[in-house]
Amino acid sequence: MKIDAVKIEELIKNADPSLANVASILEKASAGEGLGLEDAATLLSVTGEEALQALYGKAGEIKERVFGKRVVLFAPLYLSNHCTNGCVYCGFRSANKTVARKALTVPEAVREARALEEMGFKRALLVTGEDPRWGVDYIVSCVRAIYENTGIRIIHLNAPPVSVDDLRKLKASGAGVYQAFQETYYRPAYEKTHPWGAKKDFDYRLDCMDRAIDAGFQDVGIGPLLGLYDYKFDCLATIAHSMHLYEKYGTHAHTISIPRLRPAEDMAFAGAPYPVSDEDFMKIAAVFRLSVPSAGLVITTREPAGLRNRLLHIGASQMSAGSRTDPGGYTGGKKDTLEQFSTTDHRGLVEVMRSVVDEGFLPSLCTTCYRVGRVGGEFTEKAVSGQMEKFCQANAILTLKEYVLDHMKNGTREAIELAVDKALAGVKDPALKKGLIEKLGELEAGKRDLFF
Repeated sequence: MKIDAVKIEELIKNADPSLANVASILEKASAGEGLGLEDAATLLSVTGEEALQALYGKAGEIKERVFGKRVVLFAPLYLSNHCTNGCVYCGFRSANKTVARKALTVPEAVREARALEEMGFKRALLVTGEDPRWGVDYIVSCVRAIYENTGIRIIHLNAPPVSVDDLRKLKASGAGVYQAFQETYYRPAYEKTHPWGAKKDFDYRLDCMDRAIDAGFQDVGIGPLLGLYDYKFDCLATIAHSMHLYEKYGTHAHTISIPRLRPAEDMAFAGAPYPVSDEDFMKIAAVFRLSVPSAGLVITTREPAGLRNRLLHIGASQMSAGSRTDPGGYTGGKKDTLEQFSTTDHRGLVEVMRSVVDEGFLPSLCTTCYRVGRVGGEFTEKAVSGQMEKFCQANAILTLKEYVLDHMKNGTREAIELAVDKALAGVKDPALKKGLIEKLGELEAGKRDLFF
């Protein structure tokens, strides 16, 4: 893949965010089939309150049409903070000699996964630094051990780019989504912020999603690290990246993550070189939702709770909760163990669930699509056509009911149960509702892991 920087810069320069043009683009977005780069560039240039509110409203509308009210919740599980790269913004960078490094043993990784399971999570996102001592074979061992020794139902990977053969090994271990973020798509900024290590190779990292799909990963996750360069450029390049995957493989990026740069131990600069305000961040989320409607839009605990709540209404469909960014963080590891970055939202899963419910949405711990084959091009097609919404809502109801039965022991239970009842009442398909009621009864009787 190639990034046409000149074209992207021209689109930004020539964007026309007049009310009339914005209204025309939002009308086009109503079809739920995505937007091209020119339209996305225009929306990223919007500043007036009237146009912004129209943008936010349309993004929220499309999100609900594609995924319903459900919001998927997850937590990362860090395997290792050893890294040979020099990324200037990351606490894991090899030049950082001040804080303890740790790579979990396989039994320790299993214990971390069990800790997530005890919280109620059914999926784990494994994250690791780039160090050949803890490479593909190590990750595969951790994945297999977690599946064999815990009730975790699906494991996703946020791991360094590797060859097609190594990616095949990762996929064969049973991993679901493969993520690797480009960080910034602007080559000069990339070269400045990645001065050494394997990650210095811009093109090898950019082509990793192609290699992952060639290796059998039908679902891949991409995203920029907002703050390293002009957000308009990086957002348009991310959309172009997803469009490339669709044109070549028939599937858009399964997830698009939009983390903002956060402070990290021994970071090479005091703050983001290109700061992104809360207003710009909200606009970014809305534009991604309208441009790539089928993608899961991921908001992490880097962001404060209040802002994350607002983002639920303008396109966010996945959120992390209770995150730790250090290996061993969930089972009481050393407090001086190196973290990748600092987080802002420190609420646990129950608190986040309650907040999601209070905002009028439905928390989901679903792991279904990856296990039944609703992936890749099929997922993209079903999402864009509006067929995914019924599956998302139904499976969110089932996973939330299972969570209530197995984990709720405090005053929040009533609010969560009311959310389940409200969601069930809103199911319009009679056959689906009948099946849901039957499965909810089976959960009450002791069965688990039920889905559509």
